[in-house]
Amino acid sequence: MLLTQDQKMIRDAVRAFAQEELWPHAAQWDRDHTFPRQAHKGLAALGCYGMSALTALTAQNTCGVTAIHAAPTAILTAQIDAVVSDIGAHATKVGMLHSVETVQAVAAAIRQHALAHVVLDPVMVSNAGSPLIEPPAVAALVRELFPLAEVITPNLDEAAMLLGRPVTDVPAMHTAGQALLALGARAVLLKGGHLGANEAVHDLLFTASGQPPLLISHPRVATRNLHGAGCTLSSAIAAFLAQGQPLAEAVQAGCDFVHQAIAAGAAVRTGHGNGPLNHGAAPLPMRTLAL
Repeated sequence: MLLTQDQKMIRDAVRAFAQEELWPHAAQWDRDHTFPRQAHKGLAALGCYGMSALTALTAQNTCGVTAIHAAPTAILTAQIDAVVSDIGAHATKVGMLHSVETVQAVAAAIRQHALAHVVLDPVMVSNAGSPLIEPPAVAALVRELFPLAEVITPNLDEAAMLLGRPVTDVPAMHTAGQALLALGARAVLLKGGHLGANEAVHDLLFTASGQPPLLISHPRVATRNLHGAGCTLSSAIAAFLAQGQPLAEAVQAGCDFVHQAIAAGAAVRTGHGNGPLNHGAAPLPMRTLAL
């Protein structure tokens, strides 16, 4: 397989880090059954540099969300302005937007700063079933942000809320994906993880190209540790888009990463409900890109 120049850069960065920081100590770490914290930090640094603008404060744990306080729009806008004006962004992931005012503020900021590679995760319900969006904000999300996003990443519950009808099987996923495109989305990654009866998880990527959707399948991991899986996926897709991958490749790589993270954290017990993924399971190299 011939590698692109970008892929060679990633390969060489990983190889150099392993040769300089890992291999000289690998035998001793194996004997001691340990992996030093500093090595973990080094691996964590080999990825995208993420910056946040908080849209809301939540009180939550593995069992659910007990309170939500939406950030004042002036503060939210100031956060985005501060980050973009100083550091910039190669891609943008948009997650939970609790109110109409929050949706409008984020849409205005995307337009003002001409933010590229927007990945919209229409977070509406937590894993524990807690509502995370006010009902009027759903229509605002479709109206304001669908046209600005390169891809939206709803799960089946979120697709049902957006369309006003349940999505309960793979044929219904095909119909729902096309319907979401008709609402103005440029591309839709419809996540099938909630079809729990299947031994595999099937996700479908729909685009406006008229081509059949891309099917991405992974074996289902037996675990309750799925807290933040959708947020992790949309962030991973944004990270791969930021590094120059085409949408279909970024989505495939993001799904692969999340599957690895779920599998790596499957046996961990954190709290009494849905625990988190192991985000450090498959770190990638950091790249320096010009804005």
